Amino acid sequence: MDETEVLIAGAGPTGLVLALWLVRQGVGVRIVDRSAGPGTSSRAMAVQARTLELYRQLDLVDEIVGGGLRNPAINLWVKGERRTRLSFRDAGRELTPYPFVLIYPQDRHERVLVHRLEEAGVTVERNTELLGFEQDAAGVTARLRGPAGESVCRAAWLAGCDGAHSIVRHRLGTGFEGGTYQHTFYVADVEVSGPAANGEIHLSLEEGDFAALFSYDQQGNARLIGAVRDAEVREGHTLAFDDVRQRAIASLGLRIEKVNWFSTYRVHHRVTGHYRSGRALLLGDAAHVHSPAGGQGMNTGIGDAINVAWKLAHVLRGRAPETLIDTYEAERKAFAQRLVETTDRAFSFVVAEGGFADFVRTHIAPLFASAAYGIEPVRAFMFRVLSQMGIHYPDSRLSAGSAGHVRGGDRFPWTGYGGGPDNHAPLAAIAWQVHVYGEVAPALHAWCAGRGIALYRYDWCDACQAAGLVRDAVYLVRPDTYVALVDRAGERDTLEAYFTTRGIHPA
Repeated sequence: MDETEVLIAGAGPTGLVLALWLVRQGVGVRIVDRSAGPGTSSRAMAVQARTLELYRQLDLVDEIVGGGLRNPAINLWVKGERRTRLSFRDAGRELTPYPFVLIYPQDRHERVLVHRLEEAGVTVERNTELLGFEQDAAGVTARLRGPAGESVCRAAWLAGCDGAHSIVRHRLGTGFEGGTYQHTFYVADVEVSGPAANGEIHLSLEEGDFAALFSYDQQGNARLIGAVRDAEVREGHTLAFDDVRQRAIASLGLRIEKVNWFSTYRVHHRVTGHYRSGRALLLGDAAHVHSPAGGQGMNTGIGDAINVAWKLAHVLRGRAPETLIDTYEAERKAFAQRLVETTDRAFSFVVAEGGFADFVRTHIAPLFASAAYGIEPVRAFMFRVLSQMGIHYPDSRLSAGSAGHVRGGDRFPWTGYGGGPDNHAPLAAIAWQVHVYGEVAPALHAWCAGRGIALYRYDWCDACQAAGLVRDAVYLVRPDTYVALVDRAGERDTLEAYFTTRGIHPA
């Protein structure tokens, strides 16, 4: 019987990121996937700013950004005219070092993650299927079938990163409540030319039709998506790209030079009942699926992986009680439910049929979007939502305190705009740390040294105030770069009580 600390079923971005973060923390992993190799089509395209921030922890961000296309804006087109351009750079430049949506095809993305994992000494076991598992209080016994036949693996934890048809979720019986949209949608990787082939995102809204174009380089290679109307879906007929060329595509002035890949699919919106059952966990599409509106799916799965990775490492090393794992569901499920609701509303609006729906979509929506985006607080809010920087855990039992505009559970704000310090640089360490902007009391210095927690002090500056921080306050930051505790007084006893009451040993 093979043994490991964490058995990961599924080697998509979620499973690969989980493996990388665990290995970096010294946790033994085994990762299996039933496919013969990484995907060869682009599938998920968008890498959001929050994911790029987190990728700094493994020195991944420069390679990922360098391999993708920084997409600076979304353009809304109606009946062949561009009605508005929404700039990410204007909205996010004060919030993050990455004020853009990175378009980076999933197949390339996966190859980078696989290579990094191999450099760390872990190889994805391909053509290896999880058949089933049993669990007890100490771990999971899993049955696998690979090229050499069936085998058994004993693991302390099982992570189900095995997609929307997850065998882990099915065996746990945690359900998958939600529904399926009535429309059939198409997705194609194409080579295009024309005015919209300029490296930006373009959404074309027409009466009874829509199309979205995501360029992933400057040579005309792009992803095109849209809806297949019921009249085109006929019994016994296999859809091809010629069946779904509609006027929304023509309205962008696109010339389709070549179709490299084409597929149709139905869109689901579902969330599992529980993210954890005993020693088994669900992550990514195994836990939640939703419409592709906003490019949130892959990024949400990656966020799941990073959220739970440090908690698993703490528990496996005896630095926290097993109940710490319960905060994974408490934090991530609430976000997934909100995301499903939000993308459901957005997607339903885009595909709604009928005269009134067409009028609102083609006349009212572009005017409203342009006007709203011109208001700075609205622009920043919209960017926070799209970029996933707005994800926060205020109700988590790991979140405490507040000062200024920052409270426990928030993403730790960035102060690097306008000449301020890059306070996110130390977050590359997957570890607890304390930040102070101003003066540090000697007692706090001594407490951090005694606890083995890094203390970072920065001079107070205008950028600190603009980021919502408070002078001389203490910010305890979690290993996943979220704020755990804010204490305006900077008392070491408050910090000590935070860990003592939760049974956590930070170092």
